[in-house]
Order: sequence, then C-alpha cells, then structure tokens
Amino acid sequence: MIIGHLPAGYVVSRIVFPRYEARGVAWKPFLWAGLLGSLAPDFDMLYFHLVDHRRHHHHTYWSHFPIVWACLLALSTVWLYAARVKNRAALAFLFSLNGFIHLILDSIVGDIWWFAPFGSRPFAFFTVAARYKPWWLNFIFHWSFALEIAIILWAAWLWRCNRNLTHLKPSLSSYPQAGCVDANGEMD
Repeated sequence: MIIGHLPAGYVVSRIVFPRYEARGVAWKPFLWAGLLGSLAPDFDMLYFHLVDHRRHHHHTYWSHFPIVWACLLALSTVWLYAARVKNRAALAFLFSLNGFIHLILDSIVGDIWWFAPFGSRPFAFFTVAARYKPWWLNFIFHWSFALEIAIILWAAWLWRCNRNLTHLKPSLSSYPQAGCVDANGEMD
C-alpha cells in the first residue's frame, strides 16, 4: 500500500466516531488520532533512510511488528472500557486500531512479519512482480492499486458528505456511518 493508508484512516475514523461522539469525544482530535495511527507504522521510514541507509526492509523494524500493534490495541481497549472519561482512551484506541489496520493493508502485497520477533517468515497475500524501474511503478501497475484508489474514493465520498451536511446537521452521527444523506434525510 503506497497512498491508501491515510484515506483508510479517515474512513475508519468516520465509521468508528459515532460510537464515541455521544460520550463527549470531539471530532477533530479523534480524526487526528486516527490519521496519525494510520501512518504511524511508516514513521520507521526516517530510520530506514537516515540511519539504516536502506539495508533492511523497513517492515522488519519493530514499528511494523503486529504484536506491537496488537498489544497497543489490547491495552487501549482495556483503558477504554475501564475509563470513566473516554476522551483520551478513545483516541488511543483509534490510534492503535488504525496502526493495526495499516499492517493488514500492507499484507495485501507487501511482506509483513506477522510472527515477529518470534518468527522470521514474511507474509503477503499477493506478490508484485518486479518488472519496472523505478520500483514503485510495479505497485502502480498492479491490480491491487485499484484497491487503493477505491479507498481514496470512499474517503473522498465520506468527506464530501460531511461537507454537504455540516450546515444542516452538526453531528456526524446524524446520518448513516457509511452513507450520505441529502437535505431531506434521503440517502444520496
């Protein structure tokens, strides 16, 4: 996944938000936590380029270990259910959820070491053949890039729906989570 992580983080944030809005969680911090979480595993790219000088696949760093994100997700879930005030716990939960989803999306055509650090075998659902230079053209010309475009279109559609409705209904949960309604409350 090259360009789909951030839009996927937006989609997940929009779908999950109505559950926490009623508990007083504000949309902007919630969205920022979701977007940050959707990109967080790739923060290792700084180390990859500046320190490691691209000697090791960046998916072999701890920030791409599923056990790290599973533990963060489990801890934030416990915190969320135990907390009386849900604001920060909801942000941590969404951050962790989107970080974990990042790894699932990477697993479509990119190697993820799902049993790291206990196992050293990578896993990807599909393989992208190296036919073109530069390397990223191989991903753009692969069928899986259509999935990224679909995620981007979904996020754009949800964003458009939100922009069209903010003057009518200030609450995101006032309309279907994955759908769009017009001024009359009809599905768009």
